[in-house]
This record gives sequence, structure tokens and C-alpha cells, in this order.
Amino acid sequence: MTTTFSDVITTVEELRTVMAMPGEPAVRKEMSRLDEHSRWFIERAPFVFLATSNAAGQCDVSPKGDAPGFVQVLDDETLVLPDRPGNNRADSISNILQNPHVGMIFVVPGADWTLRVNGRASIIRDADVLERCAVKGKLPALGIAVHVEEAYMHCPKCIIRSGLWDAEQQLSEDERPSFALMARDQAGYQQVPDDIAEKFTAVANAELY
Repeated sequence: MTTTFSDVITTVEELRTVMAMPGEPAVRKEMSRLDEHSRWFIERAPFVFLATSNAAGQCDVSPKGDAPGFVQVLDDETLVLPDRPGNNRADSISNILQNPHVGMIFVVPGADWTLRVNGRASIIRDADVLERCAVKGKLPALGIAVHVEEAYMHCPKCIIRSGLWDAEQQLSEDERPSFALMARDQAGYQQVPDDIAEKFTAVANAELY
């Protein structure tokens, strides 16, 4: 059963009766290119969320992670995110081929602020660019190039509220459900198929490239 709501905001005018207009600093911080602080953050970020949507506007957010600096900064207006081996669903890439608009949130462990980057993406195979993304001699088959249109640091309140970096809030291994078990149940299997079990073993053995 789907929950329905009776008091729904449907216009910007209604929204601004509840939420004040943003202050000048919040507006002025938005840039159309990367500055030295944005570059510093990206070079140290081992994790980024990539938001995309298809031609119908259906959205997807995909987590991407690797060693710090895995997202390459080619210039003040261009980023390249390597596409590492995964489950081959290609949700983000398929969306970009339909709708190039993307949003990214870069995360640096221990930092209470994040970096937001919005822009237009394309799927590239330029060998000289992909070589910059090589790990252990292995090049990604594809790269996601992003032309930066907006970039700004995000307020740290959400990280502070969540206690994200507080070690005391992290669940122990005994408290966390098995990823293999969740995958089995959500896919409707009676047991984890051999090919999936092999992938879990490969990840555990750090065969990630």
C-alpha cells in the first residue's frame, strides 16, 4: 500500500513561505569552474556519488570509489571518472547516453564538508586520458568525462549531524547483515549462485581491477 499525503507543496512560492531565501554567501559560493580548493578536495577524495537520470527523468545515484585522486582533473572545467569493473548494469552510463546532465558529491574521510559538482557528461575512450586512470597497469575500458557547470563546497551540517566519521557509531561485523545473504534474498534465490559467490570471493581477495 502506497502512502498518500494531504499537505503537499507544489510551487516555489509555497516553498518560500516555509523556507527563507538563501543568504548571499550561499549564492556567491557557486562557481562555474574548479578553483584551487576544489582541486585539492578532488585530489584527496577516494569516494564520490554520481547522480544521473534517463530521458524520462528517472533518477539514479551510484557510489564510485578508488584510491584518492582516482577522479582525474584535466583542467578547470573538465573531470574524468574511470569506469572500473562492476556488475555491468551500466545504469549511470546508460542514463548519460540519454541525458548528459549529472551531479557529483565528493567525500574525503574525516572532512565535515563535501564538494558538489554539476555538469554535462559524455562517455569517452580516449587512450591518452584512460592511461592516466590506469591502476596496476590496467586501463578502464571507458571513462565518464564531465564538463563542469557548477561547483561549490557543501555546508558541513549534514556530516556533523550524522556523526559519519564517529568510530563509536560504526556497526561491528556482527551487527551488519551479510551482503551475500541480502543479495540472495532480494534477487529471490534459494541460495547464492556460484558466479555471485565467486565475485564476493574476488572482492574479499582485492581482485578489484
